[in-house]
Amino acid sequence: MIQSGKVYLVVSVTDMRKSIDGLSLIVAETLEMDPFSEAWFIFCNRNRDKLKILFWDTNGFWLYYRRLEKGTFKWPTPNIDGALHISRQQLNWLLSGLTLDHAKAHKPLFNLEV
Repeated sequence: MIQSGKVYLVVSVTDMRKSIDGLSLIVAETLEMDPFSEAWFIFCNRNRDKLKILFWDTNGFWLYYRRLEKGTFKWPTPNIDGALHISRQQLNWLLSGLTLDHAKAHKPLFNLEV
């Protein structure tokens, strides 16, 4: 399951009782996005200790579920409605317990001349 599409955090609180059909309905109707795209959609509960990742792969959905036994995910404060596009690196930070704008990360450099 190598992620090739975009990654979106659904910034609002999600009921973790929802499964594939309920989450794909949120993507289609609330976010007005295509759940059958190559994008990953990340959902989090109110306590920020559970998350689900939904994505379409060729002929079916994948649904990952993660529950922290201790601590919380550093979920961004919802200052927008809908979804927030993040990089794969930011997703790894989030899953590792870091914030999306982790201060110790090196910023990418472009157009360098040798």
